[in-house]
Amino acid sequence: MAADQDNSETGLRTVQARTRLALDGPNEVAQATRRSFCKRLADMLRQPMFALLVTAAMLYVVLGDLTEGLTLSVFVLAVLVLSFYQEGRSEAAIEALRQLTEVQARVLRDGQIQRIPSRDVVVGDCLLLMEGDRVAADGWLLQADNLQVDESLLTGESLAVDKARREGPWPDSAPADLQACPPHTVVRGGTFVVRGHGRVRVSATGLRSQIGQIGLALAQVQELATPLQQQTARLVRVLAMVVGVLCVLVVLTVGWRTGQWLSALLSGIALAMAILPEEYSVVLTVFPAMGARRLTREGVLTRHLHAIETLGAVNVLCTDKTGTLTENRMTVTAMAVPHPAGSATPGAILAWRTPAPGQEACTAPAPSSDLPEAFLTLIEHAILASAPTPFDPMEIAFHAMGQTHLSEPQRRFGAGQLVQTYALSPRLKAMSHVWQLGPDEPDVVSAKGAPEAVMDLCHLDPEARQRWLACVAQMAAQGLRVLAVAHARFVGGHYPDSAEGFDFAWQGLIGLTDPLRPEIPQAVADCQSAGIRVVMITGDFPATAREIARQAGLPDGDTLTGEELEGLDTAALKARMGRVTVCARISPNQKLRIVQALQAHGAVVAMTGDGVNDAPALKAAHVGIAMGARGTDVAREAADLVLVDDRFDAMVRGIRLGRRIFDNLQKSMQYIFAIHIPIAGMTLIPLLLGWAPMMLPLHIALLELVIDPMCALAFENEPADEQVMRRPPRAIDAPILSTRWLLLAAGQGLCMLASIGTTWGITQAAWAWPRLWPDAPPSPEFTRSMLFVNLFAANSVVVWLYRHGRRDRRGASPKQPRQGQIGFLSNPVADVLLVLAWTALAAAIHIPWLASALKFEALDPLAWALALLMGALTWPAAKALDWLVPGGATDPAPQKGLAQRP
Repeated sequence: MAADQDNSETGLRTVQARTRLALDGPNEVAQATRRSFCKRLADMLRQPMFALLVTAAMLYVVLGDLTEGLTLSVFVLAVLVLSFYQEGRSEAAIEALRQLTEVQARVLRDGQIQRIPSRDVVVGDCLLLMEGDRVAADGWLLQADNLQVDESLLTGESLAVDKARREGPWPDSAPADLQACPPHTVVRGGTFVVRGHGRVRVSATGLRSQIGQIGLALAQVQELATPLQQQTARLVRVLAMVVGVLCVLVVLTVGWRTGQWLSALLSGIALAMAILPEEYSVVLTVFPAMGARRLTREGVLTRHLHAIETLGAVNVLCTDKTGTLTENRMTVTAMAVPHPAGSATPGAILAWRTPAPGQEACTAPAPSSDLPEAFLTLIEHAILASAPTPFDPMEIAFHAMGQTHLSEPQRRFGAGQLVQTYALSPRLKAMSHVWQLGPDEPDVVSAKGAPEAVMDLCHLDPEARQRWLACVAQMAAQGLRVLAVAHARFVGGHYPDSAEGFDFAWQGLIGLTDPLRPEIPQAVADCQSAGIRVVMITGDFPATAREIARQAGLPDGDTLTGEELEGLDTAALKARMGRVTVCARISPNQKLRIVQALQAHGAVVAMTGDGVNDAPALKAAHVGIAMGARGTDVAREAADLVLVDDRFDAMVRGIRLGRRIFDNLQKSMQYIFAIHIPIAGMTLIPLLLGWAPMMLPLHIALLELVIDPMCALAFENEPADEQVMRRPPRAIDAPILSTRWLLLAAGQGLCMLASIGTTWGITQAAWAWPRLWPDAPPSPEFTRSMLFVNLFAANSVVVWLYRHGRRDRRGASPKQPRQGQIGFLSNPVADVLLVLAWTALAAAIHIPWLASALKFEALDPLAWALALLMGALTWPAAKALDWLVPGGATDPAPQKGLAQRP
């Protein structure tokens, strides 16, 4: 380790880091490895459907029907490969998302600051910490500036802990045990920086860190089943009970009647396979994973898959202003300073504004080419109150203004040393910097922040305060973000505990323009048409927030300020939030109360946030959305979704996609319920009546090759309905299949079964017309071929109905086109799967050796035409059923309360 001790300026070399990573392994407490092939195979074979298929194949062999046993084994293998493919796609999508949302760390390597996955941090790395970061590993502090760390994950202590560098040099070799170090000089992996910044030498990673030793890993947390998974599990349990009872009855009935108990057991297995909807587990795995992958393409990373289920139910969207509605590209547009002493207008305000559209601020503008000294001083102190190396867009704008208007002799910020910082806090919304400019000069103290806070620091008299507040209001009404600047001088070696201890002098106001993103008005309009209420939450001045809200197209509503919020109890805030559109001058710790008040109204809330103090609100919201570009690790860890580029329209696209995913999942699950009814009927009815069986286990395995990809891949790929953002959100507790949808699915399944029964009746009676059927009576193989063609035709009709013609009564007006009006070839995956299914059926019927193995018989064109016609009759029957089944209260209801407010 001694060789690594001199790297505090340049960090490890890349070669050193790679060697140590290979030696120590990744910086993970529990490696999230994908399941091995054998593990996936074992898990799959434990599923009921595969267990039934394997048991049936073994029974065929025991009964001496080797051909049928081998044929079924081939189908078992095909179903296994298909399931592996679908499950593999899901796992690959989840693994890709896990890597995308992995926590990043800033390290110093080869003398350069680099962002790397936290799993690649190694012992000896120089780790750079900033406010909001998650500490990647254990280590001791090389530097600490106003550093506070939340260690509640390890200690349970809710208060942040102050950290400082150890006095004196560290030993030449790293302490093997950080327990021997003073606690305030070390940091631990898994904790969060809530204030300040620092530099850390990493001493332990992975399982050797404290969090690794006590086993607190996020990967070990088991998420509870979502409401959708719970609903589906209940449905499957009910069906499983029905299947169990029916199978026992069939086995006893057939075995008692025929005396062939193995054949009776095979019949019971076929019935269980026909009724059991094992596809539900497939779609509940595929849809969220593939949906998360689609969200990624829209610029939204999914950290918790359950958020996809909730997205479609969101009816209140709480959004930041800066960087979300606006471009976060600040420009100094206006300034206001007091008239110089001794001027003809004492107490008046001198204003400057760039030549931009709109009214000027306060008074006539001064020419921008020759700014008076008062404006130059204002710019200088705004820069001095900012970070020396700015990353905040406002501070970048101040520095850019200084580069343009300040000459070299005027740029004192380049010659001084920053010796003390007073950070912005909820109590005082202003920050101050103390600069030493020289040994014989007094220290310069510069402050900037909210005008009200800086006025308090300067102790303005009431008259001056009202005059400047009027100027603030006028600038804010033009959509400008307004900050105040003040300065002081200090002589002495002991600085006060807070910025209030300095004698500040008022310097003036700076107004910054942050243009609205051009796509925002359309995105807000989309939200309103979808029944989603948008609430803007910002720390800006109320007039600024209202002007941006007007430009964005938010509807008229009340404005709630942070000061007003503090004076409201829970009941009063709940009543007030029913009318609020803009929340201004809001501190991050007030967002939680806003979320809770909206939820008390019955709203399903999506909340955006980026800071450390936003984490409670993000966690409390139904869908927490963190900013990816400017968000902190704390916010990202608390959120369900992460916006890659912080764009508001990405949220709207995410909601649209969430509705599409839920709609397609609903279609898929309804299709599964419907298609199992004719399959079960074709299996059960012949058994009960003592006829030749029409549906054997190998036929059900063949159908699984059609149903599985159709319900999972085809419906998942279905494009969004054109009405998806023109109807109110669904109720969050609405079942995936309401009573109406279950009745429709059951009715459609019975329509398919009725058409199949009609085909069977015609086939059995056709011997009376030798002109149609020369050979009478038809063989069981011929009848089975007819029924399968009928089933495939009816299946194609039902798939088409779910894709294109399902009538939705959830809010489209009579003048609007019906849901699902989507043209041909809109879903090539579904079209290809249907073509492949028909090709496979034709091959199974007309290739002699395959037909023999599957117990089919070739059909002539007339037989094909009759079977196809009977299957097609499912269309008018199902369409009539759609109008006959009552809607209203049985439909998935829209949300109440705030959801119905535009």
